[in-house]
Amino acid sequence: MIIFRYLAREVMVSMVAVSGVLLLIIMSGRFVKYLAEAAAGKLDPDVLFAVMGFRLPGFLELILPLGLFIAFLLAYGRLYMDSEMTVLSACGMSQRRLVGYSMLPAGIVAAFVALLSLWISPVGIHKANMVLESQKKRTEFELLSPARFQETSSGKSVTYAERFSDDHKVMRDVFMAEMGSSSDSDQVELAVITAESGEQVTDPVTGQRYLKLNNGYRYSGNPGEANYEVVEFESYWQHMVTDDKSSNGDVKADSLPTRTLMQSSSQENIAALHWRFSLPVLVLVVTLLAVPLSKTNPRQGRYVQMIPAILLYIIYLVSLNAARGAVEEGSVSPWLSIWAVHLVALLIALLLLFWPYWRLRLKARRSVGGAQRA
Repeated sequence: MIIFRYLAREVMVSMVAVSGVLLLIIMSGRFVKYLAEAAAGKLDPDVLFAVMGFRLPGFLELILPLGLFIAFLLAYGRLYMDSEMTVLSACGMSQRRLVGYSMLPAGIVAAFVALLSLWISPVGIHKANMVLESQKKRTEFELLSPARFQETSSGKSVTYAERFSDDHKVMRDVFMAEMGSSSDSDQVELAVITAESGEQVTDPVTGQRYLKLNNGYRYSGNPGEANYEVVEFESYWQHMVTDDKSSNGDVKADSLPTRTLMQSSSQENIAALHWRFSLPVLVLVVTLLAVPLSKTNPRQGRYVQMIPAILLYIIYLVSLNAARGAVEEGSVSPWLSIWAVHLVALLIALLLLFWPYWRLRLKARRSVGGAQRA
């Protein structure tokens, strides 16, 4: 048990460190994307951290298998470099026992990944999608920020408000510039509106939302001509539009509960279901791959084996993604694609584990056969 605790501690500490770095890199990239959308007025800055928190389980379910794989390579590679594995082997630590000790922490990580992929991650993705969809359904008035020129979603007008009220329902010192076609199709009409205040009003009959401007002027005409029309108004109503890029009820398979996927016959849902079950299996298979790949010759250096090992992991994961895409298209069964990839990876891991033993057996047979012939 002392050896097991020592090996497990080395692996788990390395896994936490590697997974933390990978999580920071991935979440930073996604956060920068959302931050750019918030700067453009497409997202409310107050929902950024909520969306990132909801997406965290989805990141972890993909990061933890890679973090565990690299942790085995780093921890066991250091033990080989320091000749600790040689001492353990001399004291009776066989390859089979090392694999058994490695599978115990891998089983804990696989159970946690299963919890994430089957229950927690779908809930997080669903809530994140709900927040993003609610942001897409906001009106142009709700997207405005004080003291900033902002282009509307149609791209034909620019709005500016000097300041907003405390409840963000009334804007002061409003400026609007609109581009539109005049009666002559070859010319473009420009309209400029200034107003003391503006507020969003909902029609109680139709439910449509309008921007009501109070006490202002509207200047309209064709650029380059002197026949501008000036209209003074006490109230000016303009229809407010929402972003029409919402999914309109189209729910992605990754956000559906696992029980719903089990009852579905859609190819996309079937692929998502098998993908969720394959992630814990991925943890166990990469553990079997990491044990033989972590064996390092002290003369060659600690990181020589990591390059082909990580390349093998990338091929494994890319193959799984390709297999999932083939299942979504309906061209192949998940048992002949996703689980076939796992089977091939498992056979490679077993070959790497038992090849030194088989090679010694072959050499022993050849030496015995040569001695008999002599």
